Amino acid sequence: VQLQASGGGLVQPGGSLRLSCEASGSFFNSRVMGWYRQAPGRQRELVAAITIRGSTNYADSVKGRFTISRDNAKNTLYLQMNSLKPEDTAVYFCNTMTPSAWGQGTQVTVSS
Repeated sequence: VQLQASGGGLVQPGGSLRLSCEASGSFFNSRVMGWYRQAPGRQRELVAAITIRGSTNYADSVKGRFTISRDNAKNTLYLQMNSLKPEDTAVYFCNTMTPSAWGQGTQVTVSS
């Protein structure tokens, strides 16, 4: 199982980014998937999750600003992030709801 997140970068407050996560292996289409983030000095937290059929759930801190989606044919997970705030700065990862290992994350920095 490999999970490769990409799409991060430096953006000004109020800006947008779209993250992608490509998954290898056949597990993707049978699992609830999520985006997690870890800010410096803080624990990793789940910010969004999506079921196989597309039902979504969000942390209160990102609700209304972030949108999670998935393309099961491409084994790819997405996170559209709008109205970004400095407190969204973190390394973002994708994984299942029961992660046993972590792939490479992508750094998101929101700063003016």
